[in-house]
Formats: sequence, C-alpha cells, structure tokens
Amino acid sequence: MSYLKERILKDGIILPNNVIKVDSFMNHQIDPEIMQEIAIDFYYHFRQEGITKVLTIEASGIAPAIITAAHFKVPMLFAKKTQPSTLGNKDFYETNVYSYTKNVTNRVIISKKYINENDRVLIIDDFLANGEAALGLVDLVEQAGAQVAGVGICIEKSFQNGRQKLMDKGLEVFSVCRIGSLEDQQIEFLEGN
Repeated sequence: MSYLKERILKDGIILPNNVIKVDSFMNHQIDPEIMQEIAIDFYYHFRQEGITKVLTIEASGIAPAIITAAHFKVPMLFAKKTQPSTLGNKDFYETNVYSYTKNVTNRVIISKKYINENDRVLIIDDFLANGEAALGLVDLVEQAGAQVAGVGICIEKSFQNGRQKLMDKGLEVFSVCRIGSLEDQQIEFLEGN
C-alpha cells in the first residue's frame, strides 16, 4: 500500500456529503515528507512533458505544487482569489471556480506577466472531485495561449465526475491516490493512477 493511502487510512476523517478531511497532514497542517513523496510521483510521471510552469490554486494546492516545481526546476504560479492592489485591472486572466467542499464560487486570477504561449503547464491540486478547480486552471492556461501538459492530483474522489470532465478535454490526469468509495464510513481505494 502506498504512503499516501496509509496516511489517509490512519488520519483521514470521513464527513457527511462524501467529504474526507485530511487537514492533519495535507491542507491545514502539512507533512513535508508526504508532500515530497507526492512531488516525486508527479515528477516521474510528467518528466518527459517539457514542463515550464507548475500552476495551482490557493491555498491547499500550494504545498504540493511548490515542491513539484522544485523537482522540475521551474517556477510555481498560483491563482489568487483576491486581486492585489499592485495588479492593474487588465493585467491578469480570470475565471470563476466553484468549490465543492466550501460550496462557494470564487473568482481567481493569474498575472499575464507570468504565463505565456510558450509555457507547458502542469496543473497540481490537492483534491479532484467534480473537477471545477482544475477546469478553472485549464481555462486560465488557455486564455494565456499556453498548453496544459497534464493535471496532477494528490487525492482523487473517483466516484465523482472530475476525472471524466478532464479526460473529455483530452487532458492527461495522474492521481497519486484514487478513492473509489466513502460509503458506510469506509474508505475504498482504486488501483491505478
């Protein structure tokens, strides 16, 4: 069994509405050893893709994305949920992203200064459920005229339709861990990435 599956079984908490809480090691308190292992998996899977940027959305995707970017020796860029005063009104790409866990839609932006048509972008996120965050990031990459080289997900809830939405767009999706079911308070994993 993989390091991430073991940690999910040990510390993951199943909540109502098919939510799994992993904030003790992934998205509130962060275990750097887990992030390092995840980043290595992403690196080995996408190492032949000519990655020039790693892109995520604030805040939970930042930890795995920055360590992944370090392995690729490329910059990491994150979509911001608020516009800083230092960024002019026409200097960014924007899209709306619905959060399944928080039940809220956020406008997210990235500066035009940091992404362009020459980039091959690896999108990284902590969770894949319905695919809204990843699809929002894909939209930002496409607005810049850049290419999405792939989507790397730490934990995928495969019983939801996010993977299919991304694959329908012709995207390569690699998930370190795939959960097939959370029914009856039991975590069932799927094999394969």
